[in-house]
Amino acid sequence: MKAVVLNQYGSPNVLELKEIDKPVVKENKVLVRVHAAALNAGDIFSMRGSPWLARFSVGFPKPKNYVLGWDVAGRVEEVGKSVTRFQPGDEVFAACSGALAEYACVAEDRLAMKPTNVSFEQAAAVPTAALTALQGLRDQGKLQPGQKVLINGASGGVGTFAVQLAKALGAEVTGVCSTTKVEMVRSIGADHVIDYTQEDFTQGEQRYDLILDNVGSHSFSDYRRVLTPQGIIQPNTGHAGMSYVFEALLLSLFMRQQGSLFVANPNSADMDFLKKLIEAGKVTPVIDETYPLNEFREAFQYLDEGHAHGKVIITMS
Repeated sequence: MKAVVLNQYGSPNVLELKEIDKPVVKENKVLVRVHAAALNAGDIFSMRGSPWLARFSVGFPKPKNYVLGWDVAGRVEEVGKSVTRFQPGDEVFAACSGALAEYACVAEDRLAMKPTNVSFEQAAAVPTAALTALQGLRDQGKLQPGQKVLINGASGGVGTFAVQLAKALGAEVTGVCSTTKVEMVRSIGADHVIDYTQEDFTQGEQRYDLILDNVGSHSFSDYRRVLTPQGIIQPNTGHAGMSYVFEALLLSLFMRQQGSLFVANPNSADMDFLKKLIEAGKVTPVIDETYPLNEFREAFQYLDEGHAHGKVIITMS
C-alpha cells in the first residue's frame, strides 16, 4: 500500500510516498480502507522532531518508515476475531496512528460509525481536533450551561470545533481570531468575535469562566486577569513549544485557576457523542484546503505556515 512516511526529521521535503506492507489485523483491531485523512499540529511536530520529546515516540535518533497521520475516515475492510461492533463495508471514522496511508488499523474501542450527513473528507476533519476541544471544555474545563467561555484561536482546527461544542454545551462563546476570519467564526456560532489585530481581550472588562487557549499569545498572568474568581485557563498544549508546556505544567501544580495539561483520549463513546451532534446539525466540520495524496508535501507546507482556518485534508483517491 502507499503511505506517507518519515525517515529523517526536517521540512516537508523529507517526506516520502512509499510502498509499504498493509497492516496485519489483530483480534481487537479493524482494518480501514482510508478515503480521507486530516493533518494536525502533531504531524508537524513529528515531521520536524520538535519539540524534541516527539522523537521518543516517532524515532530516536531518527525515524524509520514512520507513517504519519492521526485522523482517518473510510470503509471497514476487515475485522479481527474479537470485534463485534463493526463489519466490512461500514463507513467509519477515528483517531489513530498511521492514517496517511491507503489502509490503517484501528482499535475497535476508538472507532465510530461515520455521521451519515457528512462526506469522508468532513468526517476525517473531526477526530483529534474535536476530541481535544470536547475534552478540554467539558472534562478539563468543567464547562457548565450559561457560563462565559473564550476560545483563543477560534479559527483553527481545534478552535472551530471548540466554538461549536461550547455552544452545544450551553455556553456564551467569545472567539478570538484575525480580521479575515471574523465572519467565519461568527458564522459557526460565536456570540462575540474579537479581532486580535484590533483589540487585546486581556485588557478588556469582560470576565470569563473558562478560556481555552489554542495559541499561547499571552502570558498566563494576562489570561488570569480576565477570569472570574472561579474561572479556569485551560491550555491546549498541542500547538505550543516546550517552554509553554513546562510553564503550564508548573503553574497547574500551584494555582487553582490554571488547568492541567492533557492529551485528548480517543474513545468510541466520545466519537459517538460527536457523531450525534454532527447529525443533529449542531457541529459542522470546517475545512480550509483539500489535497490529493500526491500533493502531500504541499498540504504539510500549507499547515506548517500556520494560516489555516479549520482543517487541512488529504484524500487517498
